[in-house]
Amino acid sequence: MDESRYDIGMRVRREVHGDAWVDQAEARQTTFDSDFQRFITEVAWGTLWARPNLDRRTRSLLTIAILAALGRQEELGLHIRSSQNTGVTRDEIAETLLHVAVYAGIPAANAAFATGKRVLTATTNEAVDDQK
Repeated sequence: MDESRYDIGMRVRREVHGDAWVDQAEARQTTFDSDFQRFITEVAWGTLWARPNLDRRTRSLLTIAILAALGRQEELGLHIRSSQNTGVTRDEIAETLLHVAVYAGIPAANAAFATGKRVLTATTNEAVDDQK
């Protein structure tokens, strides 16, 4: 039997975000948002992120750029943290955010760099400046 879009999405979501994060998200789900959670699992993860033409590293960088450009700091923080699971380096995140500065504006990039520093420092227990 073929794997459902939901099952594929849940597998990809766990591979990108990690089991602990997905388990927490599932535990916070209510009847109010359960249809939405299923939708994003099937569409974002089971369809888009599961497509073969871009690797996960590239998808992570694209997602970081788009979220930074849109000023979606909470979701940006999640994807910066999760990019460690897709092979993205700190230098690649910084380059992506520099690109955002030119194409989406310095305020968007400034906020994104602040989010990136906070997230990367918290996930590695080291100050971002110490990684040179």
